[in-house]
Formats: sequence, C-alpha cells, structure tokens
Amino acid sequence: MSSVIEPKTKRLLVVDDEYFNYEMLKPALESKFVVSYADSGQNCLASAIANPPDIILLDVCMPGLDGYDTCRMLKHTPETKNIPVVMVSGLESELEKKTGFDAGCDAYVVKPFAISALLEQINTIV
Repeated sequence: MSSVIEPKTKRLLVVDDEYFNYEMLKPALESKFVVSYADSGQNCLASAIANPPDIILLDVCMPGLDGYDTCRMLKHTPETKNIPVVMVSGLESELEKKTGFDAGCDAYVVKPFAISALLEQINTIV
C-alpha cells in the first residue's frame, strides 16, 4: 500500500488594523500560503496561540497594542516564540527598524514595497 504525502501548506497571518491592506496582500500571498487576518495586536496573539501560523506579517502602527509590543509579546509567549515575524511599516528610519529588531522581528519591510521584495523576505525566513 503506497500513499502520497501532500506537502504541508504554510500558514501566514496578516495583522493590520486596515482591512484594505490585507485585501491588497491576499491575492499575491494566497498562491503560496493559507492566508488569515487579524485586525489588532490582541487578536493576533489569540489567533497565533489558537492556530499557530508559519509566519506573521505584522503592521507596526496600530491603535492599542502596536506592532512592537505585539512582537515582544509573541516572542515572550511559549506557544508563539518561534513563529517568524516580518514587520511591515511606513516608518523607515534606522531607529524604527532597530526598535523592530529589538522587539524580536525577523525582518522589517518598509511601505510602500514591491510584492516581489516582500515574498523574497518571507521565503528567506520560512
């Protein structure tokens, strides 16, 4: 009896308080990933614990729990600490990037970006 092993489909969680940004990213990402969405840092944490993704795209500027704090919490939670995080932000200063990496992100992508550049970052990490 032989069985064919299906390749595991990677899961990607997009976290952004602007649903429009998710709508723009989803078509480019869904050919390679099962894409899900969270609209806040709190919902990201709950989703990542309940159904851990293989990678998280995390907006920095969100009301309430911002991307930096969300990333710190992800990296300090046993269930989520090993999930790679790519921060996505319009904040492009070296200080902002350093803050992202200090919070634990694996990559920092500045908006606006080319989808190909984002996918390259994701493929490098996952």
